[in-house]
Amino acid sequence: MLLKYIKSRRGAVGIGTLIIFIALVLVAAVAAAVIINTAANLQHKAARVGQETTKQVASGLQVIKVVGYAPNTSTIEDLVIFVSPNVGDEVDLSSTIVVISNGNKKASLVYSGLLADCGNNGTKDIFGTDNSNLNTFWNDLTTAQSNNNVSFGVIVLQDADGSASNVEHPTINFGDKVAIAINLSAIEMPISPRDKVYGEVIPEYGASGIIEFIAPSVFTENVVPLQ
Repeated sequence: MLLKYIKSRRGAVGIGTLIIFIALVLVAAVAAAVIINTAANLQHKAARVGQETTKQVASGLQVIKVVGYAPNTSTIEDLVIFVSPNVGDEVDLSSTIVVISNGNKKASLVYSGLLADCGNNGTKDIFGTDNSNLNTFWNDLTTAQSNNNVSFGVIVLQDADGSASNVEHPTINFGDKVAIAINLSAIEMPISPRDKVYGEVIPEYGASGIIEFIAPSVFTENVVPLQ
């Protein structure tokens, strides 16, 4: 009788142990599923952050040259900023902001919607003083800025795929070169000799192009290289 009781008792303990073992297996399976799911989410987020970081570091704009136009050789009235994209990605100029300051005043300019396409043929006079199509472009830009429209225009110089010639969203990619045109008189910020000017060409994402120069002590010519 006692032997039968001991044997039945061992069976009860074995069932309890089996239940605990199954519960542990289920808990381990749930924990493993949570860990695997979390790892997958972290991997996806890390990849996305890595792509965005690469885009931020590698993309953006670079300022190649800055040139001014002084019609009376006393103050610079017009400014062109030659820019090109970095190798990382394309840049939509309609989402780009140009910040410029002379120490006394600071202006933030947005795209005006005015675009002149040179058709990869270049231009004889980028400031439009030769009555070319750029003459109309500069007149329209001056009018737009005079109406409290603090904005810049775009002159397309090199654009193999035609992406920069889209008036609504001029987009530059690797190899494209454009000139950002600003009428300084219209925004009441003409540049005088020895003026220190600084600013940025800020794309939607990526590195900004830096503008920084000190104007010459005297303007001996109408076209003045600045940076």
